[in-house]
Formats: sequence, structure tokens, C-alpha cells
Amino acid sequence: MGDDQQRAWLNGAELEDTEERTESFELRFKYADRFQKLLRRPQADDVFDILRLYGERCIPIPRRTERNYWSVSCLPSTSDKPLVRVNASWMELFTLLPDDHDLRARIIVHLADFTRDGSTDPQSLDQYLLEQCVERAEDVSHALWRSKDILIVKVRNSRSIRKFLCEPRSLRAIRNFDLTHMNRGRNAYQASHSYSVADRMLGDSTADIEATIASLGF
Repeated sequence: MGDDQQRAWLNGAELEDTEERTESFELRFKYADRFQKLLRRPQADDVFDILRLYGERCIPIPRRTERNYWSVSCLPSTSDKPLVRVNASWMELFTLLPDDHDLRARIIVHLADFTRDGSTDPQSLDQYLLEQCVERAEDVSHALWRSKDILIVKVRNSRSIRKFLCEPRSLRAIRNFDLTHMNRGRNAYQASHSYSVADRMLGDSTADIEATIASLGF
């Protein structure tokens, strides 16, 4: 995308995407077992619903940029045991984790998008703005990334996560951060992309694919 298109999308414009997606059957089958495990988790329906919302609102032309510029991992093997994680370049963008039978999210944004004066001074963080982007003030907390100019927003409760992805101010912050890292070059996490999760994320039917996987004993 050119700079004008990116600015337009950042401000809410819709961009034309492609209908077709590239495919790696090797990767699809590699992570088929993890996908089946995710389907059995009590949070699965909420995970896929929130991911659809994220794919529609937070990633520009997601079909054209799938895997090469962003990816989604299924049950990645990290110490915090997430259910899914979206990455771009070398950076985590969005993570969903279990919280009993509900969910919590880790959403990475530029600190300047949530300060009162647009600076990267942590003392200027607008806590009230963060709280307005969720259902209840107690559903949101935050931490600073190592670089100190990146804000890690932690949201509990599926309803609050959905609201954070829809509120104009927080949505623009997410889009801004995602664009920053998609513009940094090819995605370093291509090898961990789960096509089955991406199917749900992009609203594609997976019934036939899942039946094929099941018939092969995955």
C-alpha cells in the first residue's frame, strides 16, 4: 500500500482486498493437531469471534498480506501458554490467553497513542482514556515494553476485549502499531502460521478442510 492508502485506512477507510489466499498445505497439516486441541478449549468460540473482529478491523488487506506480513500462531509454545498470537515483522501484536473459562488479551500499541500530550513520557499516560475503551475500569491494566515507548495493554473479559477493538481511539492505536511493524519488512514468524486459525480469522469456511484433516487421523 502507498502512504496515502495507509493514512486513509488508519483513519477508517475500507481497502479492497483479494478474494484468493496463498496456501501452504505443509504448514496447514503441521499445526492441524494444535488446531484440534484449540477447538476443544472452552474459550474456542470467543477466540474465533474476537479474531474475526481483529482481522476485519486491525489488519490492512489481510488476505493479500497473510503470512508474508502477519501471521497467527495456534497454541504457541511459550511460558505464558497463549491460545493464539498474531505477529508481524519481529513483533507480537495481539495475544489471547485463557482466564479460567473466559479470555484475557495482550494488545501492543505505541505509548504516544495513549498519552495526554502525544509524548512517550509514561507520566503522561491517560489512564482514563484506557478505561473508557473497555466495559469496566478493572478490566484493563498496562505495562511498558523494554524500549519504554511501547505500551502493553492487558484486557480481561471477552466483552471488554471486543470493545477495545471497536472504540475509535483504541482501534486507531492498534492500526497505527500494526502498520508500523508490517512496514518493517517480511514477517519473521511465517513458519508458525496456522492456516486453520487464519481461516476462522478471515471468515473462510473450514468444514471441508477440517473433515479432511480428521479423516487423516489428526
